[in-house]
Amino acid sequence: MSPGVDALLEQARAGVRRLTPHQSVEAVRAGALLIDTRTDVQRRAQGELPGAIVIDRTVLEWRLDPASAWHIPEATGYDQKIIVVCRQGYSSSLAAASLQALGLRRATDMIGGMQAWLAAGLPTSDQPADVRY
Repeated sequence: MSPGVDALLEQARAGVRRLTPHQSVEAVRAGALLIDTRTDVQRRAQGELPGAIVIDRTVLEWRLDPASAWHIPEATGYDQKIIVVCRQGYSSSLAAASLQALGLRRATDMIGGMQAWLAAGLPTSDQPADVRY
């Protein structure tokens, strides 16, 4: 019998020091990568996340693993701080745990996702998203 998705989420979050939206802003100012995994539809509805690199969840590990032939130029090392953001802060927790399992030990996610960002009164961007395929 499966323990269920809630248990999987709890296990994923156990190893991650999650950040609030304001802590995420400070971490990005200090050099962290901000990764937005929301869909096009979600980004149109909620707005673009300033300074984020948009990476589809299906290729996230390949784009952020510095040893991958398909990594983005910004993925420079396993000690890099990476903050994953989704719509509500659920799938980003699973993604951060997956990145940690890959060796990106400082990977984390933002509590509450983009909904929490907006609720905190933080701005969205009117610039085109930096989408990486």
